[in-house]
Amino acid sequence: MKRPDPAALKAVIFDLDGTLVDTASEFVVVVQALRAEFDLPPLEPARIRASVSNGARALVTLALGTLETEPAFERQRLRLLELYSEVLGSSARPYPGIEQLLEELSHRGIGWGIATNKPRAYAAPLMSRLALQPPMGSLVCPDDVAERKPHPESLLRNCRELGCQPGQAVYVGDHQRDIEAGLRAGMFTIAALYGYIEADDDPALWGADASAACSTHLRDLILAPH
Repeated sequence: MKRPDPAALKAVIFDLDGTLVDTASEFVVVVQALRAEFDLPPLEPARIRASVSNGARALVTLALGTLETEPAFERQRLRLLELYSEVLGSSARPYPGIEQLLEELSHRGIGWGIATNKPRAYAAPLMSRLALQPPMGSLVCPDDVAERKPHPESLLRNCRELGCQPGQAVYVGDHQRDIEAGLRAGMFTIAALYGYIEADDDPALWGADASAACSTHLRDLILAPH
């Protein structure tokens, strides 16, 4: 899909973890703490970081080897989330260049929002603690929709809340589900290659309209003249 002309761009929507905000350091702490409770040695932090975008269920399996079909899984998942609540917002930070990008979007009259599969109980407090300026105009979590990403429902709701058509917006994400959701919504998509990507994943196969090797590259991909 053709990138919206900067003069016609109305909104930029971001995935949260691994795209807008680097939250991996908190999940490294959580996974290591969960393993310690089961007398397991620490994992290589890079393995944890790569799995963050796959969510809490994947992190439980990574941490303890427990499958979702096993009776202990739900109890372990809830424990992981409890541990995460204790550190949420403690070390997470926006990626380099993000704050400057949001400021420039504001100066140009372009809104911004978030479409995430992170439950609102964690996404909203995190964003409150980060207090990014200007404030986001839309936060859509799985609690808010019938179908989570890769279904486009979240992004379509973002567009309604931001007052734009999908073709007037850009979506940035670090997972194949993000790109699929954006494409299905009819939006220009950017793959965040700096995010949490598994070693056996190949972003070149996601079908994104563009790719950002680093977060500071986003500005040019979004706002540079055609």
